[in-house]
Amino acid sequence: MNFSCEKAQFLSAISVTGKVASAKSAIPALEGLLLEAANTLRISGYDLKTGIKTEIPAEITQMGSIVLNARLLGEIIRKLPDDSVTLSVGENNMATITCGFSTFNIMGTPAADYPELPSVDSQSAIYIPQKTLKSMISETIFAVSDNESRPVHTGSLFELEHGSITVVSVDGYRLALRREKLDRTDVEDCSFVVPGSALGEVEKIVSDSEDLVKVALGEKHILFSIDETVVISRRLEGEFLNYRQAIPQNNKFHITVDKRALMASVERVSLIISEKLKSPVRCLFTEGQIRLSTATALGKASDECLIQGDGGDLEIGFNDKYLLDALKVAPADMVRISLNTSVSPCVIDSTEDGGNFVYMVLPVRLKAGD
Repeated sequence: MNFSCEKAQFLSAISVTGKVASAKSAIPALEGLLLEAANTLRISGYDLKTGIKTEIPAEITQMGSIVLNARLLGEIIRKLPDDSVTLSVGENNMATITCGFSTFNIMGTPAADYPELPSVDSQSAIYIPQKTLKSMISETIFAVSDNESRPVHTGSLFELEHGSITVVSVDGYRLALRREKLDRTDVEDCSFVVPGSALGEVEKIVSDSEDLVKVALGEKHILFSIDETVVISRRLEGEFLNYRQAIPQNNKFHITVDKRALMASVERVSLIISEKLKSPVRCLFTEGQIRLSTATALGKASDECLIQGDGGDLEIGFNDKYLLDALKVAPADMVRISLNTSVSPCVIDSTEDGGNFVYMVLPVRLKAGD
């Protein structure tokens, strides 16, 4: 095996695929990246849950394949001068890397020891612009659960229905939903759950372009094809929360607020909250304003935020982080907040009919001393 390629392209491919290489595995080959030189240079990373493979142009003088430690290879290429990198593999899987005056000899692992990435039937697929998929993931992934007792909620639900795609994440304390119209799909209405860890990698790879991402649906796996890069992930099995029933529909109070103004007020009163000194943000929804306050051992803080509408003097406590997470990603400057009782979920959505986002935050029970 012998090839040469540009350092920047090689490093970029290693950085993308190296994210899913195992830090420590019972299968040593999974701690490495599979390099395959044929018509192009293909680089693959895999941890038995998520796989990423990408291709870059290279001048290949001898075809072949090798597995090299992902961490070490990345560090070596990163430190090399900005020039063409040559990699050759000799006897006993010894790889020689040269660039400028620098030379490294590192031991590799036979490609035959590397587990094969799952194959996905590409006949059934949906197509989403990269820009759209990026926003849908970034605006919902914060609500993915990290509680392994309900594995299905450690991913996001993708639901295809009537030409629209909906992405939903829940963690027991909040819910995030984004919906968009699809221009093209090869499949009928369906739903599947993708692990949050895989979606995090997809989010990093997709750009802000209108180029399409092909999402192929396999029986047990999902494949995201993004330009020259492919992300393959297992599907999560189990019964996902019925989000339609979870979101309250008949709320008594509806107010409209500038999300940035509300975020600023929440951030100010949260300055005296810390990991050790946790306290809910107390929100009193009155006519034309929200009065916010907090109290911890550090002291007290209060603020006011102007709104449109009347909250009926309803007082609700919120976890400051959960409320801010929803407001930060809401894709609108003005949002509607719908309320019912002090122990009912707060719903944040669009002020316009047919809005494409919904966030739900569960309240914190207030005590007299809060």
